[in-house]
Amino acid sequence: MPAVNRVFAAQLARLPVFGPDGEPIGKVRDLVAGLRLDQLPPRVLGLVVELATRRRVFVPMLRVTALEPNAVTLASGSVNMRRFHQRPNEVLVLGQLFDAHARLVETGDRVTVVDAAMEQARTRDWLLTKLAIRERGGPLGLGKRRSALQVVPWAEVAGLSLTDITGQTQGAGQLLMLFDTMRAVDVAATLRDLPLKRRHEVADAMDDERLADVLEELPEEDQKELVAYLADERAADILEAMNPDDAADLLAELNPADQNRLLGLMHPDESAPVKRLLEYSSDTAGGLMTPEPIVLTPDATVAEALAHIRNPDLTPALASMVFVCRPPNATPTGRYIGCVHFQRLLREPPADLVAASADTDLPALQPTASLAEVTRYFAAYNLTCAPVIDAEDHLLGAVTVDDVLDHLLPQDWRETGLHDTGAAEAVEEAEHA
Repeated sequence: MPAVNRVFAAQLARLPVFGPDGEPIGKVRDLVAGLRLDQLPPRVLGLVVELATRRRVFVPMLRVTALEPNAVTLASGSVNMRRFHQRPNEVLVLGQLFDAHARLVETGDRVTVVDAAMEQARTRDWLLTKLAIRERGGPLGLGKRRSALQVVPWAEVAGLSLTDITGQTQGAGQLLMLFDTMRAVDVAATLRDLPLKRRHEVADAMDDERLADVLEELPEEDQKELVAYLADERAADILEAMNPDDAADLLAELNPADQNRLLGLMHPDESAPVKRLLEYSSDTAGGLMTPEPIVLTPDATVAEALAHIRNPDLTPALASMVFVCRPPNATPTGRYIGCVHFQRLLREPPADLVAASADTDLPALQPTASLAEVTRYFAAYNLTCAPVIDAEDHLLGAVTVDDVLDHLLPQDWRETGLHDTGAAEAVEEAEHA
């Protein structure tokens, strides 16, 4: 995309849209921006393009290669022809943001939005950073002049958040409908922006599995506050639904009395692996590991291993490796034999035994290995998942690269948000598929 510092939305209205070879696609009818609960600039998700057939479709911004004064050009690839439908967390810039009533933060003056400027951040995301506004007074009459146009930063205008621009107060039910389309990490970031009372209402309305996923993505202080709000029985249910390593990290932050009370309310089968993890320091391989990797016995086939990898509940890092051990399969297992990366499994005949492909020479981590040792291990062997074994060669669990990153990043990394990383750009098209 050429170096364009700023583009006003009104300039894009009805511009022709062309494919990479110059073939006409349609015309720009609107821009779609993702609404936020706070006053930070929203991200422009894509364009609403009207085809020659009058059908309006969504084109993600990642597909736009050029914004020019007289045309918009798209990258190569097919356009999703499904009719565009606006989602609850979205705003049509031309259709809804224009003429919206707001007020200036500093003076409280009432204003009307007449245009919006989007700028491309270093992450390649397009953000609505500026607003063109006019002061909103009484109706124009004899002797009255129209107020001057001002261009101000988005943050200087109040009344354009998620709860304002839609013209309604978002209840817990409406927020849950919105959150249903969002990843857990983004729900957690949005939840932190809610008033405490509304945050508790949403937590009460969420099912245990979803709340567990969101709780794992919250900063420690927010986790502790939410667990303290929940009734003990439900807090124990949420801890059972969390990944054992995340549950252990959370419990480690509580005082011993609360920790023991919640562990006592958990089902013994769920609390046992969490208790084992609490025995290790959080900055060691034992404290970082998950006790639930994919474990197979030597007589399992490659086809069985691939079936386990396909489990949608596994993270990509955890699904990248299977571990071959003597019975029992539950950690701590029988004698550890070796590990097989999923790429190796894809190259082997499905009927072959998985033990024949096991890497028996890859060193394993000891549970007392420090964070620095674990980091060097991952860098040296180019892994995303690594085995942790004890002195008797029993597999205790596996460390994944995401857990290592979680401990290497600054403690407040969750509080700074992910919207400036550009990570969401890669999923824009999937969001509207």
